[in-house]
Amino acid sequence: MKTLSSRQRHIINFLTRFAEERSYPPTVRDIVSGCGISSTSVVDYNLDILEREGYIRRHPGISRGIELVTPSAQEHTIKIPIIGLIAAGEPIPVPDPDVWDIVTPAETLEVTEDLTHGRERVYALKVKGSSMIDALISDGDIVLMQYVNTVENGEMAAVWLKAEKAVTLKKVYHDKKRIRLQPANIQMKPIYTEPDNVEIQGRVIGVIRQLG
Repeated sequence: MKTLSSRQRHIINFLTRFAEERSYPPTVRDIVSGCGISSTSVVDYNLDILEREGYIRRHPGISRGIELVTPSAQEHTIKIPIIGLIAAGEPIPVPDPDVWDIVTPAETLEVTEDLTHGRERVYALKVKGSSMIDALISDGDIVLMQYVNTVENGEMAAVWLKAEKAVTLKKVYHDKKRIRLQPANIQMKPIYTEPDNVEIQGRVIGVIRQLG
């Protein structure tokens, strides 16, 4: 089975929700309305792909003849590269920021598609330190990251500190003329630095907790 587009995942999720709530499948027009799609032909095109790839079965001549073959696309797994450590505490010095580019990862992590929500350029980092424990991220956990260069105020990100040649995991806030890198641990103090000293290497989109 091929990886689904975001629209196709949306349709699968809508089919699943609709069937659970009403105990019968939706019509094509229900999908147009429920998924905000422009026309029935666009829905038909995507349903044809879902059928060809084995996600659904269609029964011609029946208005509600769409049958889910699998409960949802979330059962399918993808491989994510684990490219190193990230400090949830004091920044960890690393040779240069290119270490965070996805090149040849030493190991990979297999996750279900629902953890990445269809995002591209996703990688994983192992957490070292306890500065984010109030965000339920502990030493030894694995964070899923989307490789981006900007984040919204308050988002958790991997931050490269240029002058220190170090990388750290913190919530990012723009405080007037400074950047505040805020730990999620009341026992630790934030890091304040100049905007020119900060390079965002990715934002956190999920956490895989290590139990025991």
